[in-house]
Amino acid sequence: MAKFTKDACLADLKHRILSTELAPGLDLDEASLCAHYGMSRTPLREVLQRLAGAGFIALQANRGAKVAPMDIATLRVFFQTAPMVYANIARLAAENRDAGQMAALKAAQHDFVRATTARDAAAAVLANHRFHVQIGAMAHNVYLVAALNRLLIDHTRLSQTFYRPASPAESVLILQAVDQHDGMIRAIEAQDGPQAIDLTLAHWDLSRDRMERYVHPDPLPVDVISFKDRAHAV
Repeated sequence: MAKFTKDACLADLKHRILSTELAPGLDLDEASLCAHYGMSRTPLREVLQRLAGAGFIALQANRGAKVAPMDIATLRVFFQTAPMVYANIARLAAENRDAGQMAALKAAQHDFVRATTARDAAAAVLANHRFHVQIGAMAHNVYLVAALNRLLIDHTRLSQTFYRPASPAESVLILQAVDQHDGMIRAIEAQDGPQAIDLTLAHWDLSRDRMERYVHPDPLPVDVISFKDRAHAV
């Protein structure tokens, strides 16, 4: 078994949580993690502390760690808060960006386009995450960026549905997301705050419906159990 450094373990656990390989609310077994990453409990616990500080996991007294849950109360706050934070981050990014950060944002978009073109949903989700993390860094606001990074953990996990389209119409939404990213880059580079806000909110609306369906899936059709058989249904 390969031995991971603390930084490599941290990065891998973040990846596994964002991809939902480690499901929301999953209890994390320290012994299993130590064996998987080839490290002792002390450095592993340091990694878990860092993950907890960033909002990826929750540490429970006398019960160990679990992946940050996405319960109804959490998601209600998420849907209320996300557009406000995203809009203000976009405005500040347009005001405060520098040339080096623009290059990094364009590189993130390149990875996003490549993943969506290849229909690699897992890569698209993570590339989209990096794109929005980079916009947050460009805002240069420690308070809003902390909120953004926590929101993006749940947003990225919920986005698993968006990047796995179930119909041609849903595939078109992904193409629109690519175009919106390009528009956001242009607006931020031009330091056009109002346009950056408008595009960001449109981008949020594009995926919001699919994310809400993850939380509240379509009901079963009424004929799944025929009426005449209801008396025998368990």
